[in-house]
Amino acid sequence: MGLNPQITNLMIILGMMQVSKKIPFDDPQVLMGVRAMYIVSNLLIIGIYLFIQSKINQKKDRTTLKYVEPPPMGSAEEGKLVTTTVQSYDLQQMRGMYKQLLIGVGMMGVMHLYMKYTNPLLVQSIIPLKGAFEGNLFKIHILGQPAVGDLKRPWKAAGGLMGMGGAGDPKSDKKSVEQAERAGSGGVKEE
Repeated sequence: MGLNPQITNLMIILGMMQVSKKIPFDDPQVLMGVRAMYIVSNLLIIGIYLFIQSKINQKKDRTTLKYVEPPPMGSAEEGKLVTTTVQSYDLQQMRGMYKQLLIGVGMMGVMHLYMKYTNPLLVQSIIPLKGAFEGNLFKIHILGQPAVGDLKRPWKAAGGLMGMGGAGDPKSDKKSVEQAERAGSGGVKEE
């Protein structure tokens, strides 16, 4: 068992901060090289995501997946019952990964082009790529690991800032699903 991904991310950030102090970013060639590394890293991530998406569509896993989506944080309402397929669930997760990548590129664009920060380019060339290789979809569809244990769908929501996630994790145990069905909360079928 390896280190927690958040710990390794912190180690990479601290290490790259030290390395970036020694890089002459005022040299246009060095700056262009770091920019190229950032662009290549993001193109590689997009390539990985497209490959995973093609694997999902190739498998066409129509196994029914029922789970109770947690209510929004601070809400008094019950969780919503979601009925979907494994393929639809995986494609929904892929959309979230693409969105996360685009948000990261947008934030980096603002920080670098508008605010003239260069050091984050180095860190953001490594951490998202590492995240793509550590993702559940990569483990299941590329590495061929079985969807059991931590890889059993639905997956726990990734912790947000400082590990504080949203409202909670989806529940797929029989009792929670039956309770949501009886309560009539949702029954949303996602295709």
